[in-house]
Amino acid sequence: QVPLVESGGGLVQAGGSLRLSCAASGSISNINPMGWYRQAPGKQRELVAAFTSGSSAKYADSAKGRFTLSRDNAKNTVALQMNSLNPEDTAVYYCNAKAFYVWGTRDYWGQGTQVTVSS
Repeated sequence: QVPLVESGGGLVQAGGSLRLSCAASGSISNINPMGWYRQAPGKQRELVAAFTSGSSAKYADSAKGRFTLSRDNAKNTVALQMNSLNPEDTAVYYCNAKAFYVWGTRDYWGQGTQVTVSS
C-alpha cells in the first residue's frame, strides 16, 4: 500500500483553479504530509509549498499570492489550493511527507498527480 494518496489534479484553462489533496494512507506510522513539489518535463523537481516548523509555510516565488497550503491535523492531510493558474504551472505535482524518528527524518513521496493548464 502506498504511503500517500493524492487527488485533485487535472486539466484546467489558464486563470482557473484546482485543489490538490494528500492524505496519509496509514500504511506507515508517524508519517506527516508536509507539502507539495512539482516537476515539469525536462526540469528538476522543485518546491511549490511546504510547511516548515510549526504552522509556517514556505512558498515558491511563483506560488506566492496564488497558491495556499493548508492542513488538517486530525485527518493527517495537506491540501494545496491553486488559483490563477497559468501554463507554466503545468507539471506533475508530488506530495511530500516526513516521518520523524529519534535517529532522524525520512522523506516519503506520493505517486504524483498531473496538472495541465491550457492557454
